[in-house]
Amino acid sequence: MTGQSLSRSSSANRQMATATQGSTLVDVLERVLDKGIVIAGDISVSVGSTELLTIRIRLLVASVDKAREMGINWWENDPYLSARSQELLTANEQLQSRIESLEQELKSLRSQED
Repeated sequence: MTGQSLSRSSSANRQMATATQGSTLVDVLERVLDKGIVIAGDISVSVGSTELLTIRIRLLVASVDKAREMGINWWENDPYLSARSQELLTANEQLQSRIESLEQELKSLRSQED
């Protein structure tokens, strides 16, 4: 019986040791993306007592799903990240030219009234 209890306790110790050592880089990355992490900092460049430049850095690292939960989804409407980017750029150019022609037409109508 003592031999059985010894083998059980040594196998339990091995299981405990491997369970606590199971954090791999993938596990850590998965936890960070699941929960999200914010990194914030300020960089200031000064000469003497005169501050020349201040840079504020705010970085959020999270999964797409977590970002959506937080209300962050700017990439969904960014034309440069969308597959429809060329289509949207062409439509924008057409609208800009249409606005310019309407403004010119309005100016000519106003000048005729005067």
